[in-house]
Amino acid sequence: MADNDLPQDSRISIGKWVIIILGVALVGIYLFRNIYNKARGYTNVPKEVQLKYVPSDYNMGIDTDNAIAILSNPHRYRREFNDMVYDLNMSILNHVANRMDLPTSAKSQLDEEYDKHHPYLRNLYFNDFVQMKDTTSALYQTWYDNESTSAVEILKEIASKYTCFLVNHVITSLIETQNGKVFAKGSKVDTPCGIAMVEALNPMVKRMEERAAIEDFGKSRDLLQEKVERVIAELATMEVSDKKGINKKLQTKIWGFNVSSSDIEVSAISRLKIGFKLNEYFDIDLSSKNRLVTVTLPNPTILSHEVYPKIDKLDIGWMREVKDVDLNKNFNVLRKEFRREAMESDIMDKAKQRAVELMNTMFSPLVSNMKGNYKLRVKFQNISEEEAFDEDNSEFSSID
Repeated sequence: MADNDLPQDSRISIGKWVIIILGVALVGIYLFRNIYNKARGYTNVPKEVQLKYVPSDYNMGIDTDNAIAILSNPHRYRREFNDMVYDLNMSILNHVANRMDLPTSAKSQLDEEYDKHHPYLRNLYFNDFVQMKDTTSALYQTWYDNESTSAVEILKEIASKYTCFLVNHVITSLIETQNGKVFAKGSKVDTPCGIAMVEALNPMVKRMEERAAIEDFGKSRDLLQEKVERVIAELATMEVSDKKGINKKLQTKIWGFNVSSSDIEVSAISRLKIGFKLNEYFDIDLSSKNRLVTVTLPNPTILSHEVYPKIDKLDIGWMREVKDVDLNKNFNVLRKEFRREAMESDIMDKAKQRAVELMNTMFSPLVSNMKGNYKLRVKFQNISEEEAFDEDNSEFSSID
């Protein structure tokens, strides 16, 4: 029988039942997704691994002025560098603990738990920082308004490498987890690593960068306001000459369209001398027992670096968007690249070999004329982190 043959009342009744069935089905799906699943999930999660995140303001915990001074000379302020790393990491851990609303008993153990990691972390921070920061280029960095800012950027890169590892290890050791996971709800829920990086480390670095920019501006303006003369005693053993160039295109856009462009080509030649600052350390020791004359030199370093930049091409667009800072930035990029390549090469080892040859040439005739068949030995100063620090005068001792 065709649908048209059904009575009008029957067709209306069937339509109502279809609507009712669809409504019941939708209600069932809603209840299943939002009540049953939720209840099932939390019934299997112990209360100990359920956290409720709460709002919390980040307390930086370190003084930016002191931090920048420490970063400018990490060798001299090694003890203060260690303390800065401690305060930095503890401020991050405390913020994560506060945001996750950890119980008081867990927060009280933060210091003790971090102390297990600090001895090796402070050395990792220091070694990485010294390796990445070219301490011999402080004068050039100051001239280009970049000395303190560059140090802060290096600290950020190092902290970014170790922060997540530290936070995950410390926090998970203080709270209960289920297969390494915690279940959280509340304000701005994120992983402990995410909280540490976004809410603690990044704001801290931003404050330090702002302070560093002010510091760099003042240093560059005060650099060599008066003529300075000083006595030096240097032994240059190697010289590196090189040439590099860089090209940069600056574009001005309006509503997404390029309306003006400028081309800058800058090249530079570099003469970099490697050697030894004898006025900082030089020692001759005679051992009658071993029949040995020992000449100890400081570790090799960059004695001087001459960079001669030249603008090969400067096509300025009609809107003239090229500024002095663009040229200075390119000059500084080339200078840093010269030094980076030199530091990563074997030039320091070659400088040592050449120094040994020179010392033998200079002192061997004298030693050979000494009674007792003395021999000459040339070595280089080696300062260990644990033994070289003099607690009395806050300077490095000379450790062979």
